[in-house]
Amino acid sequence: MDQNELVEKITREVMARLKEKMKELGDSKSEEADSRPGITPAELARFMDHTLLKPGAVQTQFDQLVSEALNYKFYSVCVNSSWVPYVAKKLRGSEVKICSVVGFPLGEMDSRSKAFETRNAIASGAHEIDMVMNIGALKSRNLKLVEEDIRSVKRACRSNTILKVIIETVLLTDEEKVLACEIAKKAGANFVKTSTGFSGGGASVQDILLMRRVVGPDMGVKASGGIRDYKSAVDLIKAGATRIGAGASVQIVSGGNVSG
Repeated sequence: MDQNELVEKITREVMARLKEKMKELGDSKSEEADSRPGITPAELARFMDHTLLKPGAVQTQFDQLVSEALNYKFYSVCVNSSWVPYVAKKLRGSEVKICSVVGFPLGEMDSRSKAFETRNAIASGAHEIDMVMNIGALKSRNLKLVEEDIRSVKRACRSNTILKVIIETVLLTDEEKVLACEIAKKAGANFVKTSTGFSGGGASVQDILLMRRVVGPDMGVKASGGIRDYKSAVDLIKAGATRIGAGASVQIVSGGNVSG
């Protein structure tokens, strides 16, 4: 069986299981109680990567980001690598982790550049790295390049650094999502992540279910992009997400709904 046949076989199997799971979820909608206990705002906060990645964001916005992360006890703050030293200094001595994006938001730069950015971010205080997969290489079926790109960043990480791979689900077919998750897992990543938030689309329950089915129970799945309210975040966690990335974290854990 060649590579394309294997990918198609895996995709068919995963999608068949996904359809079964979606049917189960549909059948259970009328039941108020879920098989998992409810998630309190304090518990939800520990899933949150409180995010500020907008170009043009200014220092006062990062001050607010840090203050909110400390106040609500979010798991981490997620920032561009140039802001890692600043937030690391302000969060020194706290339990809030620092996550840096790498190769963001396109993922198309040279692997050595991603590795260099990774090493600098970690040296500046980052505990976690969210790298963007080389989407063009994946869609071109240059799978060796995709895998080596992830491995180059993994090698640049320290042993205790968490590596998440952003696969940008909105740009991929279901088959490509399966393939992206399989490669990220093979290359040693700790998480797969849905979106940068810069290409439209965002996290969906169906994508989280699919990604969780592919990577299994032991790898992390991060939902990000367009998550704006408490119910959406909880639904994504129930579907298999182990981390939520959002700029609207405060409104989410407060039970609010953010428009726009």
